[in-house]
Amino acid sequence: MKTPCLLFAAALGLMAVGAAHAFDPSKPGPKVEVVFFEPDKFTDVRDSAFSDDEKARNATLGELRTYIVRQAGRLLSPGQQLKITVTDVDLAGDFEPWRGGQWADVRIVKEIYPPEIKLAYQLTSEDGAVLKQGDRDLRDMSFMMTLSIDRNDPLRFEKDMLDSWLREEFRGVRPK
Repeated sequence: MKTPCLLFAAALGLMAVGAAHAFDPSKPGPKVEVVFFEPDKFTDVRDSAFSDDEKARNATLGELRTYIVRQAGRLLSPGQQLKITVTDVDLAGDFEPWRGGQWADVRIVKEIYPPEIKLAYQLTSEDGAVLKQGDRDLRDMSFMMTLSIDRNDPLRFEKDMLDSWLREEFRGVRPK
Protein backbone atom coordinates (compact mmCIF):
# COMPACT_ATOMS: atom_id res chain seq x y z
CA MET A 1 0.00 0.00 0.00
CA LYS A 2 2.91 2.34 0.73
CA THR A 3 4.52 1.83 -2.67
CA PRO A 4 1.70 3.47 -4.69
CA CYS A 5 1.64 6.40 -2.26
CA LEU A 6 5.41 6.83 -2.56
CA LEU A 7 5.23 6.67 -6.36
CA PHE A 8 2.46 9.24 -6.38
CA ALA A 9 4.43 11.55 -4.06
CA ALA A 10 7.56 11.18 -6.20
CA ALA A 11 5.62 11.96 -9.39
CA LEU A 12 4.04 15.00 -7.74
CA GLY A 13 7.47 16.20 -6.63
CA LEU A 14 8.91 15.84 -10.13
CA MET A 15 5.99 17.79 -11.61
CA ALA A 16 6.54 20.59 -9.08
CA VAL A 17 10.25 20.78 -9.94
CA GLY A 18 9.41 20.86 -13.68
CA ALA A 19 6.87 23.63 -13.16
CA ALA A 20 9.38 25.67 -11.15
CA HIS A 21 11.95 25.39 -13.96
CA ALA A 22 9.37 26.24 -16.61
CA PHE A 23 8.40 29.46 -14.83
CA ASP A 24 11.19 32.00 -15.08
CA PRO A 25 10.03 35.43 -13.85
CA SER A 26 12.99 37.14 -15.56
CA LYS A 27 11.59 36.04 -18.95
CA PRO A 28 7.99 37.09 -19.44
CA GLY A 29 6.06 34.68 -21.62
CA PRO A 30 4.14 35.71 -24.68
CA LYS A 31 1.08 37.75 -23.94
CA VAL A 32 -1.98 37.40 -26.12
CA GLU A 33 -4.95 39.70 -25.67
CA VAL A 34 -8.23 39.21 -27.52
CA VAL A 35 -10.86 41.96 -27.53
CA PHE A 36 -14.32 41.67 -29.07
CA PHE A 37 -15.40 45.06 -30.41
CA GLU A 38 -19.18 45.58 -30.13
CA PRO A 39 -20.05 41.86 -29.95
CA ASP A 40 -23.78 42.62 -29.81
CA LYS A 41 -23.48 43.74 -33.46
CA PHE A 42 -21.72 40.58 -34.69
CA THR A 43 -23.35 38.90 -37.68
CA ASP A 44 -24.04 35.52 -36.05
CA VAL A 45 -23.07 34.32 -32.60
CA ARG A 46 -26.52 33.01 -31.69
CA ASP A 47 -27.73 29.65 -30.47
CA SER A 48 -31.27 30.06 -31.84
CA ALA A 49 -32.92 31.72 -34.82
CA PHE A 50 -35.16 33.95 -32.73
CA SER A 51 -33.05 34.80 -29.72
CA ASP A 52 -29.85 36.71 -29.18
CA ASP A 53 -29.03 35.57 -25.67
CA GLU A 54 -26.15 37.62 -24.26
CA LYS A 55 -25.13 34.79 -21.94
CA ALA A 56 -24.85 32.31 -24.82
CA ARG A 57 -22.98 34.87 -26.96
CA ASN A 58 -20.51 35.55 -24.15
CA ALA A 59 -19.95 31.82 -23.63
CA THR A 60 -19.22 31.28 -27.33
CA LEU A 61 -16.91 34.29 -27.55
CA GLY A 62 -15.21 33.32 -24.30
CA GLU A 63 -14.43 29.89 -25.72
CA LEU A 64 -13.03 31.47 -28.89
CA ARG A 65 -10.94 33.90 -26.80
CA THR A 66 -9.49 31.09 -24.68
CA TYR A 67 -8.67 29.09 -27.80
CA ILE A 68 -6.95 31.98 -29.58
CA VAL A 69 -4.89 32.88 -26.50
CA ARG A 70 -3.72 29.28 -26.07
CA GLN A 71 -2.94 28.63 -29.74
CA ALA A 72 -1.27 31.99 -30.43
CA GLY A 73 0.74 31.76 -27.22
CA ARG A 74 2.38 28.60 -28.56
CA LEU A 75 3.63 30.39 -31.66
CA LEU A 76 5.10 33.52 -30.08
CA SER A 77 8.46 34.05 -28.45
CA PRO A 78 8.82 35.06 -24.80
CA GLY A 79 8.31 38.80 -24.46
CA GLN A 80 6.28 39.18 -27.64
CA GLN A 81 2.77 40.57 -27.30
CA LEU A 82 -0.14 40.02 -29.64
CA LYS A 83 -3.33 42.05 -29.50
CA ILE A 84 -6.26 40.86 -31.58
CA THR A 85 -9.43 42.92 -31.96
CA VAL A 86 -12.28 40.88 -33.39
CA THR A 87 -14.79 43.10 -35.19
CA ASP A 88 -17.23 40.47 -36.51
CA VAL A 89 -18.02 36.78 -36.18
CA ASP A 90 -20.29 34.71 -38.40
CA LEU A 91 -20.34 31.12 -37.19
CA ALA A 92 -20.44 28.24 -39.66
CA GLY A 93 -23.96 27.19 -40.52
CA ASP A 94 -27.17 29.09 -39.99
CA PHE A 95 -30.68 28.64 -38.68
CA GLU A 96 -33.49 27.72 -41.05
CA PRO A 97 -36.64 28.48 -39.05
CA TRP A 98 -38.87 27.94 -42.09
CA ARG A 99 -38.38 24.21 -41.51
CA GLY A 100 -40.84 24.63 -38.63
CA GLY A 101 -41.09 23.27 -35.10
CA GLN A 102 -37.92 22.89 -33.12
CA TRP A 103 -35.76 23.50 -36.20
CA ALA A 104 -35.49 27.15 -35.16
CA ASP A 105 -32.98 26.01 -32.52
CA VAL A 106 -30.89 23.80 -34.83
CA ARG A 107 -27.86 25.24 -36.62
CA ILE A 108 -27.77 23.76 -40.12
CA VAL A 109 -24.23 23.45 -41.44
CA LYS A 110 -23.92 23.60 -45.24
CA GLU A 111 -21.28 24.79 -47.68
CA ILE A 112 -23.32 27.96 -48.28
CA TYR A 113 -22.83 29.05 -44.65
CA PRO A 114 -19.02 29.29 -44.19
CA PRO A 115 -17.44 30.59 -40.99
CA GLU A 116 -16.12 34.15 -41.10
CA ILE A 117 -14.16 36.20 -38.58
CA LYS A 118 -13.00 39.77 -39.16
CA LEU A 119 -10.15 41.03 -37.02
CA ALA A 120 -7.26 43.43 -36.65
CA TYR A 121 -4.00 42.43 -34.98
CA GLN A 122 -0.71 43.87 -33.80
CA LEU A 123 2.35 41.87 -32.80
CA THR A 124 5.00 43.72 -30.79
CA SER A 125 8.41 42.70 -29.52
CA GLU A 126 9.55 42.83 -25.93
CA ASP A 127 10.77 46.42 -26.40
CA GLY A 128 7.43 47.52 -27.93
CA ALA A 129 8.51 47.60 -31.58
CA VAL A 130 5.74 46.60 -33.98
CA LEU A 131 6.74 43.37 -35.75
CA LYS A 132 3.53 42.75 -37.70
CA GLN A 133 0.09 44.27 -37.92
CA GLY A 134 -2.90 44.22 -40.18
CA ASP A 135 -6.59 43.57 -40.77
CA ARG A 136 -7.86 40.19 -41.85
CA ASP A 137 -11.17 38.87 -43.12
CA LEU A 138 -10.93 35.16 -42.43
CA ARG A 139 -13.37 32.98 -44.36
CA ASP A 140 -13.03 29.29 -45.04
CA MET A 141 -15.06 28.37 -48.12
CA SER A 142 -13.84 24.75 -47.97
CA PHE A 143 -14.57 24.28 -44.27
CA MET A 144 -16.69 21.19 -44.92
CA MET A 145 -13.64 19.42 -46.37
CA THR A 146 -11.43 20.04 -43.35
CA LEU A 147 -10.72 16.97 -41.25
CA SER A 148 -11.36 18.00 -37.67
CA ILE A 149 -10.11 16.10 -34.64
CA ASP A 150 -13.06 16.88 -32.40
CA ARG A 151 -16.21 16.41 -34.45
CA ASN A 152 -18.35 17.13 -31.38
CA ASP A 153 -16.98 20.65 -30.88
CA PRO A 154 -19.62 23.13 -32.13
CA LEU A 155 -16.84 25.66 -32.88
CA ARG A 156 -14.55 23.22 -34.72
CA PHE A 157 -14.85 25.01 -38.05
CA GLU A 158 -13.99 28.41 -36.55
CA LYS A 159 -11.11 26.90 -34.55
CA ASP A 160 -9.70 25.14 -37.62
CA MET A 161 -9.89 28.40 -39.57
CA LEU A 162 -8.15 30.30 -36.74
CA ASP A 163 -5.44 27.62 -36.50
CA SER A 164 -4.70 27.94 -40.21
CA TRP A 165 -4.50 31.71 -39.99
CA LEU A 166 -2.30 31.72 -36.88
CA ARG A 167 0.15 29.21 -38.38
CA GLU A 168 0.34 31.10 -41.67
CA GLU A 169 0.49 34.61 -40.17
CA PHE A 170 2.96 33.94 -37.37
CA ARG A 171 5.17 31.27 -38.91
CA GLY A 172 8.74 32.27 -38.38
CA VAL A 173 8.18 35.02 -35.80
CA ARG A 174 9.64 32.77 -33.12
CA PRO A 175 13.46 32.87 -33.20
CA LYS A 176 15.20 29.51 -33.52
